Amino acid sequence: MRQNNQHKRNHALTSHSNRRLNKFVFTGIVLTVLGLAGVLLFNAFYRAPLPVAGNVIDISADMGGFDKDVIRVKLGDPITIRLRSLDNSHHTDGGGKHQWAVDEFKANVVAPPEGTAMTTFTPTKPGTYVFYCDICCGGRANPTMNGKLIVEG
Repeated sequence: MRQNNQHKRNHALTSHSNRRLNKFVFTGIVLTVLGLAGVLLFNAFYRAPLPVAGNVIDISADMGGFDKDVIRVKLGDPITIRLRSLDNSHHTDGGGKHQWAVDEFKANVVAPPEGTAMTTFTPTKPGTYVFYCDICCGGRANPTMNGKLIVEG
């Protein structure tokens, strides 16, 4: 009988140790899977900032237009336009995206809903040029969706 009790005690200790080991291994596996999922999601959604050249001009746009209607730059100086769309994707007119474009310099950038995008270009001719958003809100015909880029020599 004494051996039987000893056997039960050893079995209980072994069973308890196995449960602790199983919990430890399970926790380790779960943490590893969650960590790998986190790394994969981060890499899928993280966008490294683009290199920025010259002057950076921040412009915000929403359904009401651009926050700047006149931009002054120097001839030959590279500029980076950092366009931010303040609208969300639920807008039926343009889906929340906004554009900033100047045809004469082939400058064109489209910001995603509630996101930011950049373009860099160098103005090569002095003068006054129209910048615009033609994605939504009446496009170029809407006076709040365009402005003047003044290149000073």
